[in-house]
Amino acid sequence: MVSTRVPTEKTAEVTKPHPEVTKLQELVYELKIEQVMTRKVITVSPEDSLRHLKEVLRLNRISGTPVLSGGELVGIISIENLIKALEAGEIDATVGEKMTRNIQTVYADEPIIQAVNKFARFGFGRLPVINREGKLVGILTQGDIVRGLLRQLEIDYHEEEIHRYRASHIFEDIISDQTGLILRYKVQAQDFVHCGEAASKLKRALERLGAKPVIVRRVAVASYEAETNLVIHTTKGGELIAEIQPDKIRIVAVDHGPGIPDVEKAMQPGFSTAPDWIRELGFGAGMGLNNIKACSDVMNLTSKVGIGTRLEIIINM
Repeated sequence: MVSTRVPTEKTAEVTKPHPEVTKLQELVYELKIEQVMTRKVITVSPEDSLRHLKEVLRLNRISGTPVLSGGELVGIISIENLIKALEAGEIDATVGEKMTRNIQTVYADEPIIQAVNKFARFGFGRLPVINREGKLVGILTQGDIVRGLLRQLEIDYHEEEIHRYRASHIFEDIISDQTGLILRYKVQAQDFVHCGEAASKLKRALERLGAKPVIVRRVAVASYEAETNLVIHTTKGGELIAEIQPDKIRIVAVDHGPGIPDVEKAMQPGFSTAPDWIRELGFGAGMGLNNIKACSDVMNLTSKVGIGTRLEIIINM
């Protein structure tokens, strides 16, 4: 048994039917943006004319490009900006006069889900990709995501056919009244570079144990969201514990502070206590607990302010 309970004040328990998690949904949590982005970035400068921009877009068959000044990302301009300028008879204007200065970017080491959320939220056609030092390293479109996902689907299919390793008889070969396998993963607070690694390790372990793909996908999404919460909302990090039994998987995410003042409010879609700088990193959109709930057969959330939080997820095999 996993004995990781902390004192509780408020409890939210959820048991409800869940939608099937597809392979594509699993991949948007697993793949990094750098794996699907376009690395060769065509750029223009604020001093370039719209006539020059028109030729750049035509010759490279693209519909938008980042704007750099002295190597720094200062804006982004699209074919929509160009068309509006042409309609207004402003073909001689400069890129700097017509570009969008309020830039939304994504980090190369983030999972694709962060970009998907930004595309849905802002409706942009492209997102500049930067590294943690703020340097432009790529450009990402929705088409890049689709092509990257399809490419990975093909790779996964061939690898599964060639290297499929099954240990599904592990529970049958051990004689006991109740057999289980416990996996523990330490999660560091504010470590966004390694965020998601525990969930990926758990996913690979389940694949090698021969768990059904649909179960693996649900575990991958739920454990990623739970791990992300430990990274974002704790000061000392926490632990992700998976107890695998023949009939079910129990995942426990536990930390020792700061706790959740209002559990019921925290369960509402879009609610988040993440500070602005966390949101700027692409995390803390307020959908984590709801995504976990959608993937779980049972979800228990208990928390006490100043003591800690315990999230239990049960997924039937």
